[in-house]
Amino acid sequence: MPLSKPLLLSVALLCPLLAKAQDVLPPQLPTQQDSRLIDVATSRHIWNGAAVTVDGRTFVSLTQSEGPGTSLAEIGKDGQLHPYPDAQWNTWNAAEPGQHFLHVNALRVGPDGKLWAVDAGNTGINTGAHAVPGAGKLVKIDLASNRVEQVYTFASPVQQDNSYFDDVRFHGRLAYLTDPGAVRLVVLDMDSGQARTVLEGHELSIDHLPMFADGNKLFIPNGQEKRVGLDQLEVSPDGKYLYYQAIPGPLARIETRYIDDPKLAAREVEKHAEHWLDTWSTGGTAIDAAGNIYASDVNTRSVKRIAPDKTVSTVVADPRLIWVDALWIEGGYLYLPAAQINRTPATTAGKPSTVDYPVHLYKIRIDAKPSPLDHA
Repeated sequence: MPLSKPLLLSVALLCPLLAKAQDVLPPQLPTQQDSRLIDVATSRHIWNGAAVTVDGRTFVSLTQSEGPGTSLAEIGKDGQLHPYPDAQWNTWNAAEPGQHFLHVNALRVGPDGKLWAVDAGNTGINTGAHAVPGAGKLVKIDLASNRVEQVYTFASPVQQDNSYFDDVRFHGRLAYLTDPGAVRLVVLDMDSGQARTVLEGHELSIDHLPMFADGNKLFIPNGQEKRVGLDQLEVSPDGKYLYYQAIPGPLARIETRYIDDPKLAAREVEKHAEHWLDTWSTGGTAIDAAGNIYASDVNTRSVKRIAPDKTVSTVVADPRLIWVDALWIEGGYLYLPAAQINRTPATTAGKPSTVDYPVHLYKIRIDAKPSPLDHA
């Protein structure tokens, strides 16, 4: 029986990915430390993201890999982590899920100069955890008053039982959030507070490949391969494209006009998603004002630059860069939180943690400005 056009597309996309999945890379990890790498801060708790303001304030999101605790913190002048905006927000209370953090998975200073935090609303992906009703949210914090200014809470059907809200980018009055748990993109109208989903379960959203870090395939505690779908995202500086990928790649893109239009049917939107570049297991990304995308390669302890013409070059490779997660650009520097996620039980089939504390936040000079659409 002849294959349908959608199935042919699926096979065409899947075959090169499956072939790539046979490779176990790299043959060796970097051994030479790069003198350009600057150690910014350290922590006894795993962080997976950082945001630095123009006046030098540094904020970090902390995973719950070591159990419940502070989820969002500011690094003080004393080098210590201080719960932000306060201890109450960082103390989970199931009776008030919209007023307490369950698990902040991403943060950033938005183009409005506010600090935005994504609460995953869940404590893990592919770990048997379930989304907590009312816990998934996007929180806006005023940096002048250090107070929460607005909370966008995601309810059903936007938040599903397997939802895990992961990261956020902005495009005018819209916020795009990835949900790798339910494998889709959330589009939030920040004026109306209404949210909807697109690209759900699409060929370029799902996780075709297993994940590799330091040459090893990753496994969740029950022994299954760790798979994470639509995860990273960046908006081009001109606002024309949204780039996105599952953690193992490939990098896809879609014109924002298609995901911004709430009148378009799901299938019509999906027709405009395109495979853009074969990439690698990526912990985090950032984009600069020239449209270069910086993507960590957790399998080679490196960070690579993807130019708008698809040229790929290595920015830095260093043995200290163990699972670089969400990247940040400020003041001509690229900030690199070395999260060591691949050494936690969530990725080692439940084996005891081998995290080498403290974890580090590094930076390296790239002489690039952040995208004006990304943050102030």
